Amino acid sequence: MSTERQTSDRKSDHIDLAFASQVSSKDNRFYYEPALSGHPVTKPKKIIFGNKALKNPIWISSMTGGTEKAGEINRILAETCKTFGLGMGLGSCRMILDSDEYLKDFNIRAFIGNEQPLFANLGIAQIEDLIHKGSLHKVKELLNKTESDGLIIHINPLQEWLQPEGDRYFTSPVESIKRILDKLDAPLIVKEVGQGFGPASLRALLSLPLQALEFGAFGGTNFSKIEINRREKDRNNGEELIHIGHDAYEMVNFVNEIIDSGHEVNTEMIIVSGGIKDYLDGYYFTEKLKMPAIYAQASAMLKYALQGQEAINAYVEEQIRGLELAEAFLSIK
Repeated sequence: MSTERQTSDRKSDHIDLAFASQVSSKDNRFYYEPALSGHPVTKPKKIIFGNKALKNPIWISSMTGGTEKAGEINRILAETCKTFGLGMGLGSCRMILDSDEYLKDFNIRAFIGNEQPLFANLGIAQIEDLIHKGSLHKVKELLNKTESDGLIIHINPLQEWLQPEGDRYFTSPVESIKRILDKLDAPLIVKEVGQGFGPASLRALLSLPLQALEFGAFGGTNFSKIEINRREKDRNNGEELIHIGHDAYEMVNFVNEIIDSGHEVNTEMIIVSGGIKDYLDGYYFTEKLKMPAIYAQASAMLKYALQGQEAINAYVEEQIRGLELAEAFLSIK
């Protein structure tokens, strides 16, 4: 088809679609600056993350393991991380602390490759239990058998409280984390599981020498609600708790206020997660933060991973190209 014909067809499309293409809502978080840059050209990135590096500022948040489907999902996600230079957290590794029955679901180093960061994951209740039993050596064994670069500790008191078989812990998580920092020579990430952290908790955690603090903010997958929905009865018992928490917008402001106050911050990076719908959310929050940051998704990654490798790769490619456009033409207000 000739160039002239293509142009004519395009102009005709513009006329036909003009009345159906008016947009009344506007994203007010950004200044749009179309006069200051050309279209972006993809360039290699290097975001230092512990002793590894990311090629893009995207983290795949912890999901699950222990079922045939979960193992396949983890392998698909790991392949995506390798392709695009992302980092990944495993789901809770509690079930492989004392048994290797489900290790194959978590043993994905061969799929993610040696260049990308991979972190194992345990709940704070398991950490407290290991401390009391004098068994913190099992954490190192867990990292070795999963070939992980470090450990994620998830703090989830409301989830545990609402879970029919939930654990109880009685020591301040900050104190337990300090204990493991003294004993474990490996990077730590601390995260919440869907309800975020308030300012006092953030202040205490940011003072610790963590590799990263992951928000797990209100607005994304809420594990407390998952536990209520798992129940066969008494589903209304404790439902008020699922509305408690802090979203990513609040938490970014909390962190910035802590930094502005002069409080000592020893944590290396923030992973913004919880309700991150797309690259514009990720770009906005990471740019707004006054310390190094990347963003993470779990449910969106899971949605596309369930559709297969091609679907998840296409989704991540869209995120990366969108970030490049945002960096070229948008600045935050």
